[in-house]
Amino acid sequence: MLETKNTTDGQLKRTMKSRHLFMISLGGVIGTGLFLSSGYTINQAGPVGTLLAYLVGSVIVYLVMLCLGELTVKMPMTGSFHTYATKYIGPGTGFTMALLYWLTWTVALGSEFTAAGLIMQSWFPTTTVWAWSAFFIVFLFCLNAFSVRFFAETEFWFSSIKVIAIILFILIGGLAVFGIIPVDGYTEAPLFTNFVKDGLFPNGFGAVFLTMLAVNFAFSGTELISVASGETAEPEKVIPKTIHTTVLRLIVFFIGSIFVISALIPWKEAGVDQSPFVTVFNNIGIPYAGTIMNFVVLTAILSCANSGLYAATRMLWSLSNEKMISKAFGKVNKNGIPMKALIVTTFGGVLSLISSVIPAQTVYIVLVSISGLAVVIVWMGIAASQFMFRRTYLKEGNNIKDLKFKTPLYPIVPIAAFVLCFLSCVLVVFDPSQRMALFYTIPFVALCYIFYYMRQAILKRKLSLKEGVSSIRS
Repeated sequence: MLETKNTTDGQLKRTMKSRHLFMISLGGVIGTGLFLSSGYTINQAGPVGTLLAYLVGSVIVYLVMLCLGELTVKMPMTGSFHTYATKYIGPGTGFTMALLYWLTWTVALGSEFTAAGLIMQSWFPTTTVWAWSAFFIVFLFCLNAFSVRFFAETEFWFSSIKVIAIILFILIGGLAVFGIIPVDGYTEAPLFTNFVKDGLFPNGFGAVFLTMLAVNFAFSGTELISVASGETAEPEKVIPKTIHTTVLRLIVFFIGSIFVISALIPWKEAGVDQSPFVTVFNNIGIPYAGTIMNFVVLTAILSCANSGLYAATRMLWSLSNEKMISKAFGKVNKNGIPMKALIVTTFGGVLSLISSVIPAQTVYIVLVSISGLAVVIVWMGIAASQFMFRRTYLKEGNNIKDLKFKTPLYPIVPIAAFVLCFLSCVLVVFDPSQRMALFYTIPFVALCYIFYYMRQAILKRKLSLKEGVSSIRS
């Protein structure tokens, strides 16, 4: 196992193993996007529409991961994809991608903590959502502040719990769908009744595409494979295997879970007030199943937030390491933790405290929309980076056979990934509940570019003045 010695000079440690990377990639994805916002998607698009939306989403994320795989195996580094964009698209774009990804996870932290607070409030009705959110902010900060190995082990067990729970949910729910286990409200096996009783697309076919942002948010986190590559031993062996197995299992988990939920819950009753997973188990009537599932959902939410805090922290470290922001964010302690970057990122979770003045459900949907839009723009940058990398690689006279991981069907895959992600961004205009994300994200992107080029101009000016003074003295 590789390990960097000079951690106080800003170097991270390669202490993660294959099982850690796999579970971290699952941990970043399987959170509120599946356990909570899937209820919102079903309510908006209907059962068949939701399955279709998640199928399209799984195709998009797989195309993006195929692009990212080639880049990461060739150049494994922490916070990798923004450095690829810097090199093959432009430094302004790389800087913007990094801050967008940081925004994705810091805002997602707010949605995760809000969701955790909602669950705790269901157990303790006299408490407030924001108070529980504050508690979990402190708890996860401490988990990330010890060491990378401690974080990885914690995330491994967090993720293991929810993976086992999802498998059991699909199996038990499947038995209920086919009438082997009785379900409240049904005298016969539910089968496919809820899929067709109000038509295949009760809110119209267009609703399928209007929910794509929430679906993309649900799949966001798979790119953690790349972010963690700089702290992973033997990345050329681990990363390709992790990409294929993670995406395949995510499709099984997501599609299987959505099928069970859609079959057992009328689409009009789904939402974000309560996890549809909990609703299903309560309806099946298994003693304490709803409470147990609520605990699993809480674990999943904390797992996702744990991975997100890690990813956003490493992105700030990477920006500092590339000398794009203050070098203070690149300093790490004796345990290999970039503490200042971690502290600043943790403040993203404070967004969840807005639930003290605005209804928590409203806060959750807005935060999901912003995070979903930001990650889709990052995915577009990944696809574009791979497209430009391959062109440059071949122009320099390199042989494609020398790549240990190749994006298949080039240039079709990166172009398709870019176009599909772009369409997801455009379609948000037509959904009033998510349109607000554009009003926050577009100005943020513009400000990132402005900040970067203004900072470069100031640095050049300072360098020019310094050279002028030196020449006068000489």
